[in-house]
Amino acid sequence: MSMTYWILFAGVLLIGMALAGTLLERLPLSGAMIYLGIGFLLGPALADLLAPDPFRFAAGLELLAQGALLISLFAVGIKLEVPLRDRRWAAPLRLAFVSMAITVALIAALGVFGLGLPLGAAVLLGGILAPTDPVLASGVQPEAGGAPDPVRFSLAGEGALNDGSAFPFVLLGLGLMGEHELGRFGWHWLAVDVAWALLGGMLIGALTCILIGSLVVFLRTHHDEALGLNEFVSLGTIAVCFGLAQLCHASGFLAVFAAGLALRRMPGGVRLASFRIWPPLAAQRHEATGATMQRKIQAFIEQMEKLAEPVLVIVTGAMLPFMDMVPGLWWFTAVLLVAVRPVAVFIGLGHAAVSLRRSSLIAWFGIRGIGSMYYLMYALNHGVSEMLAQQLVAFTLAAVTTSILLHGITASPLMRWYARDDMGRSPR
Repeated sequence: MSMTYWILFAGVLLIGMALAGTLLERLPLSGAMIYLGIGFLLGPALADLLAPDPFRFAAGLELLAQGALLISLFAVGIKLEVPLRDRRWAAPLRLAFVSMAITVALIAALGVFGLGLPLGAAVLLGGILAPTDPVLASGVQPEAGGAPDPVRFSLAGEGALNDGSAFPFVLLGLGLMGEHELGRFGWHWLAVDVAWALLGGMLIGALTCILIGSLVVFLRTHHDEALGLNEFVSLGTIAVCFGLAQLCHASGFLAVFAAGLALRRMPGGVRLASFRIWPPLAAQRHEATGATMQRKIQAFIEQMEKLAEPVLVIVTGAMLPFMDMVPGLWWFTAVLLVAVRPVAVFIGLGHAAVSLRRSSLIAWFGIRGIGSMYYLMYALNHGVSEMLAQQLVAFTLAAVTTSILLHGITASPLMRWYARDDMGRSPR
């Protein structure tokens, strides 16, 4: 199909989804389900207009998934306005680290004892399938504001954090297969791939965003320079934070998420006005300029997120014909979504102040998506055997596809029930 037809198709798709947005909110459907179906129709199974073979084009698909993931992480970070010292962060932190580790362990156990995989391959499979992704179910995305719904906030915070916390397990799996240096007794993995990657990534991202934001606001306020082009500032911040973190062997994903959190909390840049360095009028202008920049960046990056989602999900749908029916595929997918996720969530949340009703919703909405696709392509590009590659592709595509369908169908009805139930309980 010529470029002209592709451009026409893209235009029709974008306008159609814009017109159908309100209708989708009333139906048990999500945009991701529509994109997945379109991708399948365009793929080798039917029209054969799009053939993203994961075994041939893993490098390009890795870059595509990485770009979509970075935009998503920055967008989620900007949305989460809850103060960092607030107790409400306890639930997403437990989910992203404790439940994440439990999920990897359970998947690895299923891989070894149920699928007959070697330990390294089973751990690698766990690292690929453990991350969750709230972006692909619009019905459970968080609202902007300082008092978000606890379920939506927990899912969004978990989805952003565990895209970084899963990477050490991917590296551990590769290391157990001899494709990554773990160090003697695993010291390199623990010190660099876990401790430094997580803490260093958050620190680098936050500090870099503060410096960039402060410089831009200062130039705009005091010199009338660096005006406009907030789109360049937002994409540049994502790229610089990710690049610096990766060069320092820290987590680029957590760096970008931390940058979004930092930007949300510094609408006036570094608050030098509180130290009376500037006169009050200049300080007020500084704050107003920073707040305006933050709002415009948030609006732009949310639009980018909405554009990145259909591209990746359409590619995923077109990739489905490359999925082999490997032994244990469907029982493993079912156990992953209906057993592994709930067990990991309930154990991970432990004594956190989360009601059974809310923790049950959180346990159900363990949506697999962009993060799993990225880690799959990363593994394919780092020395796994052909047989293992076929298994990883099959298990990942089955999990992501099933998750998009099941969670897309149930998101709107369950969240409406949850909202009505909350309203009924509020007077008491």
